[in-house]
Amino acid sequence: MTLDPTFDDAHAAGEGRRALREGLGVALATSAYGISFGALAVASGLDVWQTCVLSLLMFTGGSQFAFVGVVGAGGLGAAPAAIASAALLGVRNVAYGMRMSPVIGPGFWKRAAAAHFTIDESTAVSLAQRTAHARAVGFWVTGIGIYLGWNLSTLAGALLGDVLGDPRAYGLDAAAAAAFLALLWPRLRHRQPIVVGIAAAVVATLLTPVLMPGVPVIIAAAVAIIVGWLNWLGTPEDASLPADGIEPDDVAEREGLP
Repeated sequence: MTLDPTFDDAHAAGEGRRALREGLGVALATSAYGISFGALAVASGLDVWQTCVLSLLMFTGGSQFAFVGVVGAGGLGAAPAAIASAALLGVRNVAYGMRMSPVIGPGFWKRAAAAHFTIDESTAVSLAQRTAHARAVGFWVTGIGIYLGWNLSTLAGALLGDVLGDPRAYGLDAAAAAAFLALLWPRLRHRQPIVVGIAAAVVATLLTPVLMPGVPVIIAAAVAIIVGWLNWLGTPEDASLPADGIEPDDVAEREGLP
C-alpha cells in the first residue's frame, strides 16, 4: 500500500499528542493522592518540612508510604527499619531504569535527571506508547508532571493534616493502592497479565502479615519477572502486524487522516 508522504509525520505528531494527553492525565490523577501522603506523614510524627523534603528527594510513592507507615507504627525510633523498607521497595526502580535506558538515550545529565523521574507511572505511560518519540514524550511529561504536582499536593496534605485528624478515617491511606490499580487495570487484557496480577496479589497478601514492609512486594515482583522471562501462558506475536502492532490504516482512521 502506498501512503501519502505526510503520513509518517502526521502519525508521529498524533502519537506524540496522545502521549502528552495520557501523561498529563496520569500526572493529575497521581498528584491528587499526594495529599494523602502529606496528611499521613504528619499524622505519623513527621514535621511539615520533613514531609516535603521526603517528597522532594525520595520521590517514589510506594517507598514514601512504606517509610511513614513504619514510622507511624514505631515512632521516629523506627527510622532505620523505615529506611530499609523504603529501600526494598525502591529496588524496582532499578529494573525500570534498565528498561527505560533506550528511551532516554545517551547523555550524562539527561540520564541523571531521568533517574529521578523513573517511577511506576512514567514507565507505564512511556511503555504504553507505539513510537520512540511518543515514549520519550510520555516519560518526561508524566515524570515531571507528577514531580511538580506530587510535591505541591504533599505540602497541601501536610498543612491540612492537623485539620483532617486521622487521615485513615477518610480512606486516604488507600489512595495509593487505588492509583496503582488504575494503572494496572488497562493492561489486564490477556491471559498472562491476568494470571501474573492474581499470583502477585496472592503472594503479597499472604506474606504481608509475616514479613517486614517492602519484602512482600519484592517477592511478588519476582513472580512477574519469572513468568515474563519464561513467557508462561504467552502467545506469539502476529507476524502479519508491523513492529508497533497496528496497521497503517488503523492509525489513519484513529488520527482522522484520509
